[in-house]
Amino acid sequence: MATLPNQRFAAIIVAAGKGLRAGQAIPKQFARWRGKPLVRHSAEALTAAGAAPLVVAIPDGFAEHARDALEGLPGLRLVTGGATRQGSVRAALETLPDDTAAVLIHDAARPIVPLSVVERLLEALRTHPGAIPVLPVVDSLAVAGGDLMTGSADREALRRVQTPQAFRFADIRAAHRAWADEPTAGDDAQVARAAKLQVALVEGDEQMRKLTFAEDFMTSPATPRIGIGYDVHRLAKGEELWLCGVRVEYDRGLSGHSDADVVLHAVVDAVLGACGHGDIGQHFPPSDPQWRGAPSSRFVEHAVRLAREAGYAVGNVDVTLICEAPKVGPYRAAMRNKLAALLGVEIDAVNVKATTTEKLGFTGRGEGIASEAVAMLIPIERT
Repeated sequence: MATLPNQRFAAIIVAAGKGLRAGQAIPKQFARWRGKPLVRHSAEALTAAGAAPLVVAIPDGFAEHARDALEGLPGLRLVTGGATRQGSVRAALETLPDDTAAVLIHDAARPIVPLSVVERLLEALRTHPGAIPVLPVVDSLAVAGGDLMTGSADREALRRVQTPQAFRFADIRAAHRAWADEPTAGDDAQVARAAKLQVALVEGDEQMRKLTFAEDFMTSPATPRIGIGYDVHRLAKGEELWLCGVRVEYDRGLSGHSDADVVLHAVVDAVLGACGHGDIGQHFPPSDPQWRGAPSSRFVEHAVRLAREAGYAVGNVDVTLICEAPKVGPYRAAMRNKLAALLGVEIDAVNVKATTTEKLGFTGRGEGIASEAVAMLIPIERT
């Protein structure tokens, strides 16, 4: 990785805010996100990129939270932050040794720090005293006067600014020391520009988005998830037969507390399993009279809603009916259409198939019907 010749670089993570908009019981930088405290994600990434030391500016009174969140990271230093972001950076800069060549200054609210961005920033410091990652503005921009549009802005001349921001250490420390106004600069590039330093623009990354609001912490899934469901119901006289949300003509139906749709029950368990929400019995207990005779489509809609709240959408579902009779073929298209509608997916994301047990077991004797389901959930892209 490119660094300044024969010199080390340090990193500062600004984690001294209270993060009230995120709706957490503790400052958001210490709240868990993707299985770890938020601040630890960027701390690990910067340490892996070669940052030493790593200085983290934290709120007064939260040293124990910070030590727990960052335990085991090499070269870690904690410093109590100031009343503003700029004050926190200044305090962290003053802890670094004079021979530090370069420093990356990063906001803890941006947990993902791709190595490629760090490399571009450090390379830019070979020819410029500062460098920041930016992204283009893709939407049209309006100048507002209250509730009215009073003009427009040229988006081609504007960029979205991210962190980490990189600087030659002596230059940025001097710029902070020379700042004469109230310490309310929005970022360190503004401090550098006030000191007449050139700041290069390098390509940022959409992954480095900032987590700000409570919904950002509901779930931030990183990878698809898979769940498996299985259900069995007894065949009985006098019952209607519902399979995959479709009424099937047969001399018997499935017996159960709801409509006993064995396929949809298996699908519900598969979706709940994939998003870590238990099983159908926990959400719709047979002992609860309100679910007597209820259509199982309601259970599927509930499971899909829980998955979406957890940050996932259904990718595809594959179900298998296990029975000697009735024949599934005449109903297969209707079953796929119904299930696709319930799951909110295209029909090609739903597969319905059937098999027999060669007259073995309870399904072979025609005593009941079983169903298996596999569901893939995919992360919903949050912007």
